[in-house]
Amino acid sequence: MSLKLSVLDLSPIPSGHTPTDALANSVDLARQAEAAGYHRYWLAEHHNTGMLACSAPELLITRIAGATSRLRVGSGGIMLPNHSPLKVAETFRVLEAMFPQRIDLGLGRAPGTDPVTASALRRGHADADDFPRQLSDLVGYLKDAMPADHPHARVRATPVGVPCPPIWILGSSLYGARVAAANGFGFAYAHHIVPENVHAAMRLYREEFRASPFGHEPRAILAVSAICAPTAEEAERLAATADLSMMRTRSGRTRYPLPSVEEALAYAYQPDEEALRQYNRTRIHIGTPGALAASIGELARATDADEVMVNTMIHRHEDRVRSYRLLAPALMS
Repeated sequence: MSLKLSVLDLSPIPSGHTPTDALANSVDLARQAEAAGYHRYWLAEHHNTGMLACSAPELLITRIAGATSRLRVGSGGIMLPNHSPLKVAETFRVLEAMFPQRIDLGLGRAPGTDPVTASALRRGHADADDFPRQLSDLVGYLKDAMPADHPHARVRATPVGVPCPPIWILGSSLYGARVAAANGFGFAYAHHIVPENVHAAMRLYREEFRASPFGHEPRAILAVSAICAPTAEEAERLAATADLSMMRTRSGRTRYPLPSVEEALAYAYQPDEEALRQYNRTRIHIGTPGALAASIGELARATDADEVMVNTMIHRHEDRVRSYRLLAPALMS
């Protein structure tokens, strides 16, 4: 099947390298992805981790958009409870003014970190339960349509006169699908985080979608984790990095950089860690271009996805770029 194909980049910091290296790798990967025909490039928001350099996606969007010419570039996503809606509106108006018709505003309600760090980010002023109000305020600022009785009705997001970029809701549950559908937003399902809810969430989004000024038809992205190599044996070897890094993340050990294949293969898993590694394998596609075209294509068809967005966590930058380049013709042809 022919699919639009996009990139979700967490700017991983490989062991033996620096955050500066990781961010330079993101710029290079974006250029390579554009040359290979990818449609959009989204940057994630994560905090208090030694493995990722993506704590400020709005800054990375500026750098990536400036280094490319055709890609749509956006947030995957801005974790709205961590931010002031007015500040998000102004940031994305500036981005839209700088790169017209190339910016996407993807929004999430998760913290992108642990509870203590979330508290430090929010200073006690917002949590996930406040997401509906924050989203309403953000839309009001972006559309210059704040209700007259709102305490900040006289406040305008500047610069004025800038079109609202497309809004996407990121989710791994029925909640996100329902919010996106009710508002006419696009919806991106995070299969790489929670695979279990994907069919129900994608179906609910289409069934409950209501046209709005933000969208007349449903737009559904399936976000997956994938590692592609010329042979199945090499793909499996490269996946050792993802095995160990995901296990560490899920068990709260976030200070480590992205391990090398050699480091990962030498790691001795305890029984509970091995169980977690096996669960993580249900969230990742590993293999040759043909095998991934079959497995990802089948999932995209089953979920009625309009687009597939791929996150690839490989230690060596050259191998990560190759994985994306191998996937492109397999899924887009």
